[in-house]
Amino acid sequence: MLRQRKNNLFVLSTAMFFLLLMTGCSSTYYSAMEKVGKHKRDIMVDRVESARDSQAAAQEQFKSALEQFDSVVKLKDTDLKRAYDKLNGEYEKSKAAAEKVSDRIDNVESVAEALFEEWEDELGQYQSKELRRSSKEQLKRTENRYKEMLASMHQAEASMDPVLRILNDNVLFLKHNLNAQAIGSLQAEFANLKGEIDVLIAKMNSAIESSNQFIADIK
Repeated sequence: MLRQRKNNLFVLSTAMFFLLLMTGCSSTYYSAMEKVGKHKRDIMVDRVESARDSQAAAQEQFKSALEQFDSVVKLKDTDLKRAYDKLNGEYEKSKAAAEKVSDRIDNVESVAEALFEEWEDELGQYQSKELRRSSKEQLKRTENRYKEMLASMHQAEASMDPVLRILNDNVLFLKHNLNAQAIGSLQAEFANLKGEIDVLIAKMNSAIESSNQFIADIK
């Protein structure tokens, strides 16, 4: 009984530890990173780069899904179950890629909020009005560039949803109608999907370009 109680306490304390890590104060994390020479600006650059890379990876995944979709709608007398499995696999990978993009954008927003809040607070520490005014103007310029970049990221993020909806609809349709007629019906959807993915790629290219410009400016 005593051993079981100790085990329960250990599990509870471990769970509480990881919960604190996940939901704890961000300032504690940033303070710890600063002690090892990693400042908020550096973390922000890293996270913007990570968000940019995840968007590039998502682009490639959606292109792969489109190619797979194209091959499926062109099938004639083939194993439709195998075709469904392939297309469903592409949909699941596309959904995971989209979720990763959203997570990376959330990370960028988190550190940006902390960085700009710290910058704003530190303006009050200046003794020189001229230096304070110059730093405040620089803060405003950086915030404006950040907002432009973030808006571009969110546009790219939003453009993933129509693609995923079309993919999911057609994966379900193929699953529920594993027959030759289902394949014929999917052909009409290919043009819609291709159009959405073209829009997605264009918006992601814009977001990636905006991220690269922001990184160059802040460095």
